[in-house]
Amino acid sequence: MAIRREFRIQYRYFRNKSNKSKCSDWCIDLFWKGSVCELFISRIGWIQSAVSFSLRTRKERGIIARITSSMNRKIHVWFGKGLSKFQNERKDNLLSLSDLLDNRKERILNTLRNSEELRGGAIEELEKARARLRKVEMEADQYRMNGYSEIEREKWNLINSTYKTLEQFENSKNETIQFEQQRAINQVRQRVFQQALQGALGTLNSCLNKELHLRTISANIGMLGAMKALRD
Repeated sequence: MAIRREFRIQYRYFRNKSNKSKCSDWCIDLFWKGSVCELFISRIGWIQSAVSFSLRTRKERGIIARITSSMNRKIHVWFGKGLSKFQNERKDNLLSLSDLLDNRKERILNTLRNSEELRGGAIEELEKARARLRKVEMEADQYRMNGYSEIEREKWNLINSTYKTLEQFENSKNETIQFEQQRAINQVRQRVFQQALQGALGTLNSCLNKELHLRTISANIGMLGAMKALRD
């Protein structure tokens, strides 16, 4: 199979040689494959409607050229080896072009299929992410509710504990007051009893002193009487 070669020639055509600003850029692309030469002439800007070129060599005299009237002009050039060979090679070129288009179409279809697969995978990942997000939100709501319940329970436990502490403190205070009152009463009773006892002891001592004095006198009188009787 012949190798396709190509090269590009670019030149500038001036509409008015005195005015270099009004010009047109031409680009000539040559594609060689075997004995067939394809020539593409493209322009940028303003050019004249007529295009002329010359072929100088002897072999180039048999070249048939055709210039299309479109913006991109294509010239098919072939050498004097027969029209059938050119047509066969042209068919090969068309088949190659068809294969190229088929390959591009297949690549585009593969790209579209890959894009659809990627899109499906992305949608699936998005649904999974949404499911995980809903699960996390439900867990967060449950945790929030459990947290509120735990806070309420801790609050009531603290209130009950404080109430019990205050109740114990009140009971202890009442017990202390009762103990102090009983202690004060006992101290007063003890002092009154001591005072009464001291008074009774004083009275008893005074009574005992009088009785002892009387007994001593009686005993003395008796002893004097006995001594008098002994003398008589």
